[in-house]
Amino acid sequence: MSEALPCPSNKTPTPECNLNTLYWACVHNDLAELQARLDAGVSPEEASQVDSNGRTGLMVACYHGFGSIVALLSCCPFLDVNQQDKDGNTALMLAAQAGHMSLVTLLLNYFAGLDLERRDQRGLTALMKAAIRDRSECVVALLMAGADLSSVDPVRGMTALEWAILTDSFDTAQKIRQLLRRPQAEQLSLRYLPEWPALAQLVAQAQAQAPAAPSLLERLQATLSLSFAQSPQEGGVLDHLVTVTTSLASPFLSTACHSLCPDHPPKLGTRGKSVPELLGTAPPPPPEPHPPQEVPVPQVFVPYQSPQSMFSQWLQSRDSTSTRSQVPKILLSKAPSPSAQYELTLRPQGQQSLAPPVWRFQEKKKREEETEP
Repeated sequence: MSEALPCPSNKTPTPECNLNTLYWACVHNDLAELQARLDAGVSPEEASQVDSNGRTGLMVACYHGFGSIVALLSCCPFLDVNQQDKDGNTALMLAAQAGHMSLVTLLLNYFAGLDLERRDQRGLTALMKAAIRDRSECVVALLMAGADLSSVDPVRGMTALEWAILTDSFDTAQKIRQLLRRPQAEQLSLRYLPEWPALAQLVAQAQAQAPAAPSLLERLQATLSLSFAQSPQEGGVLDHLVTVTTSLASPFLSTACHSLCPDHPPKLGTRGKSVPELLGTAPPPPPEPHPPQEVPVPQVFVPYQSPQSMFSQWLQSRDSTSTRSQVPKILLSKAPSPSAQYELTLRPQGQQSLAPPVWRFQEKKKREEETEP
Protein backbone atom coordinates (compact mmCIF):
# COMPACT_ATOMS: atom_id res chain seq x y z
CA MET A 1 0.00 0.00 0.00
CA SER A 2 1.49 3.28 -1.07
CA GLU A 3 1.97 5.89 1.62
CA ALA A 4 3.40 8.59 -0.65
CA LEU A 5 2.24 12.11 0.05
CA PRO A 6 1.07 14.35 -2.77
CA CYS A 7 3.29 17.26 -1.78
CA PRO A 8 6.64 16.88 -3.54
CA SER A 9 9.93 18.19 -2.23
CA ASN A 10 10.65 20.53 -5.13
CA LYS A 11 10.48 24.28 -4.96
CA THR A 12 7.21 24.63 -6.82
CA PRO A 13 4.43 23.04 -4.78
CA THR A 14 1.44 21.65 -6.57
CA PRO A 15 -1.93 23.38 -6.31
CA GLU A 16 -3.21 20.45 -4.24
CA CYS A 17 -0.67 21.12 -1.48
CA ASN A 18 -0.36 24.84 -0.77
CA LEU A 19 1.87 26.02 2.03
CA ASN A 20 -1.02 27.65 3.91
CA THR A 21 -3.51 24.79 4.01
CA LEU A 22 -4.68 22.67 6.88
CA TYR A 23 -3.52 19.50 5.15
CA TRP A 24 0.03 20.82 4.68
CA ALA A 25 0.32 21.68 8.39
CA CYS A 26 -0.88 18.19 9.40
CA VAL A 27 1.43 16.36 7.01
CA HIS A 28 4.53 18.31 8.06
CA ASN A 29 3.65 18.18 11.79
CA ASP A 30 3.64 21.97 11.96
CA LEU A 31 1.75 22.74 15.15
CA ALA A 32 2.13 26.52 14.90
CA GLU A 33 0.81 26.64 11.34
CA LEU A 34 -2.12 24.41 12.26
CA GLN A 35 -3.02 26.66 15.19
CA ALA A 36 -2.85 29.69 12.91
CA ARG A 37 -5.13 28.00 10.38
CA LEU A 38 -7.67 27.13 13.08
CA ASP A 39 -7.57 30.68 14.48
CA ALA A 40 -8.12 32.16 11.01
CA GLY A 41 -11.08 29.90 10.33
CA VAL A 42 -11.38 26.68 8.35
CA SER A 43 -13.81 26.15 5.50
CA PRO A 44 -15.53 22.80 4.90
CA GLU A 45 -13.53 22.31 1.70
CA GLU A 46 -10.23 22.85 3.52
CA ALA A 47 -11.19 20.50 6.36
CA SER A 48 -12.05 17.72 3.90
CA GLN A 49 -9.01 18.16 1.61
CA VAL A 50 -7.44 14.81 0.67
CA ASP A 51 -4.30 13.60 -1.11
CA SER A 52 -3.88 11.12 -3.93
CA ASN A 53 -4.71 8.23 -1.57
CA GLY A 54 -7.91 9.92 -0.41
CA ARG A 55 -6.52 10.66 3.06
CA THR A 56 -7.16 13.81 5.04
CA GLY A 57 -4.67 15.55 7.29
CA LEU A 58 -6.11 13.73 10.29
CA MET A 59 -5.56 10.34 8.64
CA VAL A 60 -1.95 11.14 7.77
CA ALA A 61 -1.28 12.41 11.31
CA CYS A 62 -2.79 9.25 12.81
CA TYR A 63 -0.72 7.05 10.52
CA HIS A 64 2.57 8.79 11.36
CA GLY A 65 1.79 9.22 15.06
CA PHE A 66 1.60 13.02 15.28
CA GLY A 67 -0.08 13.23 18.69
CA SER A 68 -0.05 17.03 19.03
CA ILE A 69 -1.64 17.45 15.61
CA VAL A 70 -4.40 14.95 16.40
CA ALA A 71 -5.10 16.60 19.77
CA LEU A 72 -5.39 20.01 18.12
CA LEU A 73 -7.61 18.71 15.33
CA SER A 74 -10.23 17.75 17.91
CA CYS A 75 -11.22 21.44 17.94
CA CYS A 76 -11.38 21.72 14.15
CA PRO A 77 -14.88 22.40 12.79
CA PHE A 78 -16.28 20.65 9.70
CA LEU A 79 -13.92 17.71 10.29
CA ASP A 80 -15.37 14.29 9.54
CA VAL A 81 -13.52 11.82 11.76
CA ASN A 82 -15.22 8.90 9.99
CA GLN A 83 -14.08 9.90 6.50
CA GLN A 84 -12.53 7.01 4.56
CA ASP A 85 -9.71 6.89 2.05
CA LYS A 86 -9.60 4.91 -1.20
CA ASP A 87 -9.03 1.64 0.71
CA GLY A 88 -11.85 2.35 3.16
CA ASN A 89 -9.54 3.15 6.10
CA THR A 90 -10.54 5.72 8.70
CA ALA A 91 -8.29 7.66 11.05
CA LEU A 92 -9.10 5.19 13.83
CA MET A 93 -8.14 2.21 11.64
CA LEU A 94 -4.81 3.77 10.67
CA ALA A 95 -3.93 4.62 14.27
CA ALA A 96 -5.02 1.22 15.61
CA GLN A 97 -3.20 -0.93 13.08
CA ALA A 98 -0.07 1.24 13.44
CA GLY A 99 -0.09 0.67 17.21
CA HIS A 100 -0.37 4.33 18.28
CA MET A 101 -2.11 3.77 21.59
CA SER A 102 -2.14 7.44 22.61
CA LEU A 103 -3.78 8.46 19.34
CA VAL A 104 -6.44 5.76 19.66
CA THR A 105 -7.23 7.11 23.14
CA LEU A 106 -7.42 10.66 21.79
CA LEU A 107 -9.81 9.62 19.03
CA LEU A 108 -12.01 7.67 21.42
CA ASN A 109 -12.19 10.35 24.12
CA TYR A 110 -12.11 13.67 22.27
CA PHE A 111 -13.73 13.12 18.85
CA ALA A 112 -17.49 13.12 19.06
CA GLY A 113 -19.42 10.86 16.70
CA LEU A 114 -16.58 8.37 16.19
CA ASP A 115 -17.87 5.24 14.47
CA LEU A 116 -16.18 2.14 15.90
CA GLU A 117 -17.91 -0.26 13.53
CA ARG A 118 -16.97 1.45 10.26
CA ARG A 119 -15.60 -1.12 7.80
CA ASP A 120 -13.02 -0.89 5.03
CA GLN A 121 -13.33 -2.37 1.54
CA ARG A 122 -12.54 -5.87 2.86
CA GLY A 123 -15.17 -5.58 5.59
CA LEU A 124 -12.70 -5.27 8.49
CA THR A 125 -13.28 -2.97 11.45
CA ALA A 126 -10.64 -1.12 13.45
CA LEU A 127 -10.80 -3.84 16.12
CA MET A 128 -10.12 -6.60 13.58
CA LYS A 129 -7.26 -4.71 11.96
CA ALA A 130 -5.62 -4.09 15.35
CA ALA A 131 -6.07 -7.76 16.29
CA ILE A 132 -4.45 -8.89 13.03
CA ARG A 133 -1.42 -6.66 13.69
CA ASP A 134 -1.22 -7.86 17.34
CA ARG A 135 -1.80 -4.39 18.80
CA SER A 136 -3.03 -5.65 22.15
CA GLU A 137 -3.25 -2.28 23.91
CA CYS A 138 -5.24 -0.76 21.05
CA VAL A 139 -7.55 -3.79 21.09
CA VAL A 140 -8.18 -3.36 24.83
CA ALA A 141 -8.90 0.35 24.40
CA LEU A 142 -11.34 -0.31 21.56
CA LEU A 143 -13.12 -3.01 23.51
CA MET A 144 -13.44 -0.86 26.62
CA ALA A 145 -14.75 1.98 24.42
CA GLY A 146 -17.59 -0.21 23.18
CA ALA A 147 -16.31 -2.00 20.07
CA ASP A 148 -18.40 -5.03 19.16
CA LEU A 149 -16.39 -8.20 19.72
CA SER A 150 -19.07 -10.41 18.19
CA SER A 151 -19.06 -8.70 14.77
CA VAL A 152 -17.66 -10.77 11.90
CA ASP A 153 -16.20 -9.84 8.53
CA PRO A 154 -18.34 -10.63 5.47
CA VAL A 155 -15.60 -12.60 3.67
CA ARG A 156 -14.52 -15.25 6.18
CA GLY A 157 -17.08 -14.72 8.91
CA MET A 158 -14.45 -14.40 11.66
CA THR A 159 -14.44 -12.26 14.79
CA ALA A 160 -11.51 -10.23 16.10
CA LEU A 161 -10.55 -13.03 18.50
CA GLU A 162 -10.55 -15.57 15.68
CA TRP A 163 -8.45 -13.24 13.53
CA ALA A 164 -5.95 -12.89 16.39
CA ILE A 165 -5.66 -16.67 16.72
CA LEU A 166 -5.36 -17.13 12.95
CA THR A 167 -2.56 -14.55 12.63
CA ASP A 168 -0.65 -15.84 15.70
CA SER A 169 -1.40 -12.70 17.72
CA PHE A 170 -1.22 -14.56 21.02
CA ASP A 171 -0.83 -11.48 23.20
CA THR A 172 -3.99 -9.98 21.77
CA ALA A 173 -5.90 -13.24 22.12
CA GLN A 174 -4.84 -13.52 25.76
CA LYS A 175 -5.92 -9.95 26.53
CA ILE A 176 -9.31 -10.51 24.89
CA ARG A 177 -9.90 -13.67 26.93
CA GLN A 178 -8.93 -11.84 30.13
CA LEU A 179 -11.39 -9.09 29.33
CA LEU A 180 -14.12 -11.63 28.67
CA ARG A 181 -13.56 -13.05 32.15
CA ARG A 182 -13.72 -9.57 33.67
CA PRO A 183 -15.60 -7.27 31.30
CA GLN A 184 -15.88 -4.16 33.50
CA ALA A 185 -13.19 -1.72 34.70
CA GLU A 186 -14.26 -1.18 38.30
CA GLN A 187 -11.20 0.92 39.11
CA LEU A 188 -12.81 3.88 37.30
CA SER A 189 -15.74 3.93 39.70
CA LEU A 190 -15.83 5.83 42.98
CA ARG A 191 -17.13 2.71 44.70
CA TYR A 192 -14.07 0.69 43.68
CA LEU A 193 -12.21 -1.11 46.46
CA PRO A 194 -8.84 -2.77 45.78
CA GLU A 195 -8.91 -6.54 45.93
CA TRP A 196 -7.50 -8.10 49.10
CA PRO A 197 -5.99 -4.99 50.69
CA ALA A 198 -4.52 -7.12 53.49
CA LEU A 199 -3.06 -9.71 51.13
CA ALA A 200 0.57 -8.76 51.71
CA GLN A 201 0.10 -8.89 55.48
CA LEU A 202 -1.59 -12.29 55.34
CA VAL A 203 1.19 -13.71 53.18
CA ALA A 204 3.83 -12.40 55.59
CA GLN A 205 2.03 -13.97 58.54
CA ALA A 206 1.76 -17.30 56.77
CA GLN A 207 5.44 -17.29 55.96
CA ALA A 208 6.35 -16.34 59.56
CA GLN A 209 4.29 -19.20 61.00
CA ALA A 210 5.90 -21.80 58.77
CA PRO A 211 7.33 -24.82 60.64
CA ALA A 212 11.03 -24.75 61.36
CA ALA A 213 11.56 -28.28 60.11
CA PRO A 214 9.73 -28.81 56.80
CA SER A 215 8.65 -32.27 55.86
CA LEU A 216 10.27 -34.43 53.20
CA LEU A 217 7.46 -33.71 50.73
CA GLU A 218 7.84 -29.94 51.14
CA ARG A 219 11.59 -30.22 50.65
CA LEU A 220 11.06 -32.28 47.51
CA GLN A 221 8.55 -29.76 46.10
CA ALA A 222 10.83 -26.83 46.90
CA THR A 223 13.74 -28.59 45.18
CA LEU A 224 11.97 -29.64 42.00
CA SER A 225 9.73 -26.59 41.47
CA LEU A 226 10.68 -22.97 40.93
CA SER A 227 8.40 -20.63 42.84
CA PHE A 228 7.97 -17.07 41.65
CA ALA A 229 6.17 -15.18 44.38
CA GLN A 230 4.07 -12.45 42.79
CA SER A 231 1.18 -10.49 44.10
CA PRO A 232 -2.06 -10.98 42.11
CA GLN A 233 -2.47 -7.20 42.00
CA GLU A 234 0.73 -6.63 40.03
CA GLY A 235 1.02 -7.33 36.33
CA GLY A 236 -2.51 -8.67 35.89
CA VAL A 237 -5.41 -7.59 33.73
CA LEU A 238 -6.43 -5.01 36.34
CA ASP A 239 -3.11 -3.20 36.07
CA HIS A 240 -3.31 -3.36 32.29
CA LEU A 241 -6.74 -1.76 32.27
CA VAL A 242 -5.58 0.97 34.62
CA THR A 243 -2.52 1.68 32.49
CA VAL A 244 -4.55 1.81 29.30
CA THR A 245 -7.41 3.96 30.54
CA THR A 246 -5.72 6.27 33.05
CA SER A 247 -1.97 6.01 32.24
CA LEU A 248 -1.33 5.04 35.85
CA ALA A 249 0.75 2.01 36.76
CA SER A 250 -1.10 0.92 39.90
CA PRO A 251 -4.77 0.35 40.76
CA PHE A 252 -4.22 2.03 44.14
CA LEU A 253 -3.32 5.32 42.44
CA SER A 254 -6.38 5.10 40.22
CA THR A 255 -8.66 5.58 43.23
CA ALA A 256 -7.51 9.22 43.35
CA CYS A 257 -8.79 9.84 39.79
CA HIS A 258 -12.36 11.09 39.53
CA SER A 259 -13.91 10.15 36.21
CA LEU A 260 -16.73 12.04 34.52
CA CYS A 261 -18.99 9.00 34.80
CA PRO A 262 -18.35 7.56 38.27
CA ASP A 263 -21.58 5.56 38.28
CA HIS A 264 -21.00 4.06 34.80
CA PRO A 265 -17.46 2.71 34.51
CA PRO A 266 -16.27 1.42 31.14
CA LYS A 267 -17.69 -1.95 30.27
CA LEU A 268 -16.97 -4.38 27.48
CA GLY A 269 -19.36 -3.79 24.57
CA THR A 270 -20.85 -0.55 25.95
CA ARG A 271 -20.22 2.65 24.00
CA GLY A 272 -19.36 5.56 26.26
CA LYS A 273 -19.64 9.24 25.46
CA SER A 274 -16.62 11.30 24.56
CA VAL A 275 -15.40 14.21 26.66
CA PRO A 276 -16.86 16.91 24.34
CA GLU A 277 -20.22 15.14 24.44
CA LEU A 278 -20.15 15.00 28.23
CA LEU A 279 -19.15 18.65 28.57
CA GLY A 280 -21.51 19.82 25.84
CA THR A 281 -18.73 21.33 23.73
CA ALA A 282 -18.88 18.96 20.78
CA PRO A 283 -18.34 20.70 17.41
CA PRO A 284 -21.18 20.63 14.90
CA PRO A 285 -21.24 17.59 12.61
CA PRO A 286 -19.79 18.01 9.11
CA PRO A 287 -22.26 18.95 6.40
CA GLU A 288 -23.64 16.05 4.45
CA PRO A 289 -23.10 16.15 0.67
CA HIS A 290 -26.26 17.01 -1.19
CA PRO A 291 -27.27 14.49 -3.84
CA PRO A 292 -27.67 15.82 -7.37
CA GLN A 293 -31.20 16.94 -8.08
CA GLU A 294 -32.97 15.11 -10.84
CA VAL A 295 -34.70 17.26 -13.43
CA PRO A 296 -38.17 15.89 -14.18
CA VAL A 297 -38.56 14.88 -17.81
CA PRO A 298 -41.97 15.72 -19.29
CA GLN A 299 -43.77 12.58 -20.37
CA VAL A 300 -45.48 12.66 -23.80
CA PHE A 301 -48.49 10.45 -24.36
CA VAL A 302 -48.05 8.26 -27.43
CA PRO A 303 -51.25 6.58 -28.70
CA TYR A 304 -51.22 2.89 -29.45
CA GLN A 305 -50.49 1.93 -33.04
CA SER A 306 -50.82 -1.47 -34.59
CA PRO A 307 -47.73 -3.13 -36.14
CA GLN A 308 -49.23 -2.85 -39.63
CA SER A 309 -49.73 0.89 -39.37
CA MET A 310 -46.23 1.34 -38.02
CA PHE A 311 -44.80 -0.65 -40.97
CA SER A 312 -46.76 1.44 -43.47
CA GLN A 313 -45.52 4.66 -41.86
CA TRP A 314 -41.95 3.38 -42.10
CA LEU A 315 -42.38 2.65 -45.82
CA GLN A 316 -43.83 6.09 -46.38
CA SER A 317 -40.97 7.73 -44.56
CA ARG A 318 -38.50 5.90 -46.81
CA ASP A 319 -40.25 7.08 -49.95
CA SER A 320 -40.53 10.67 -48.77
CA THR A 321 -37.83 13.22 -49.55
CA SER A 322 -37.88 14.98 -46.20
CA THR A 323 -34.63 15.62 -44.36
CA ARG A 324 -35.91 13.66 -41.35
CA SER A 325 -36.01 10.36 -43.28
CA GLN A 326 -32.68 10.64 -45.06
CA VAL A 327 -30.32 7.77 -44.53
CA PRO A 328 -26.94 8.92 -43.20
CA LYS A 329 -24.06 8.46 -45.59
CA ILE A 330 -21.21 6.18 -44.59
CA LEU A 331 -17.74 7.16 -45.72
CA LEU A 332 -15.51 4.24 -46.59
CA SER A 333 -11.76 4.55 -46.67
CA LYS A 334 -9.20 2.10 -47.92
CA ALA A 335 -7.03 0.40 -45.35
CA PRO A 336 -3.36 1.43 -45.43
CA SER A 337 -1.01 -0.90 -47.22
CA PRO A 338 1.13 -3.07 -44.97
CA SER A 339 4.71 -2.06 -44.40
CA ALA A 340 6.09 -5.51 -45.16
CA GLN A 341 6.52 -6.31 -48.88
CA TYR A 342 6.01 -9.82 -50.15
CA GLU A 343 7.55 -11.30 -53.30
CA LEU A 344 5.13 -12.81 -55.78
CA THR A 345 6.37 -16.02 -57.47
CA LEU A 346 4.73 -16.74 -60.82
CA ARG A 347 3.90 -20.25 -61.87
CA PRO A 348 5.43 -21.59 -65.10
CA GLN A 349 3.06 -21.73 -68.05
CA GLY A 350 3.36 -25.41 -68.76
CA GLN A 351 2.94 -26.47 -65.11
CA GLN A 352 -0.56 -27.07 -63.85
CA SER A 353 0.23 -27.66 -60.15
CA LEU A 354 0.91 -24.96 -57.63
CA ALA A 355 4.52 -23.87 -57.24
CA PRO A 356 5.94 -24.12 -53.73
CA PRO A 357 7.00 -20.83 -52.16
CA VAL A 358 10.63 -19.83 -52.36
CA TRP A 359 12.02 -18.94 -48.91
CA ARG A 360 14.91 -16.60 -48.53
CA PHE A 361 16.74 -18.65 -45.93
CA GLN A 362 16.63 -21.67 -48.28
CA GLU A 363 18.19 -19.68 -51.10
CA LYS A 364 20.84 -18.31 -48.77
CA LYS A 365 21.66 -21.79 -47.49
CA LYS A 366 21.84 -23.12 -51.07
CA ARG A 367 24.25 -20.36 -52.10
CA GLU A 368 26.46 -21.05 -49.08
CA GLU A 369 26.61 -24.76 -49.97
CA GLU A 370 27.60 -23.93 -53.54
CA THR A 371 30.38 -21.55 -52.51
CA GLU A 372 31.92 -24.04 -50.08
CA PRO A 373 34.97 -25.94 -51.54
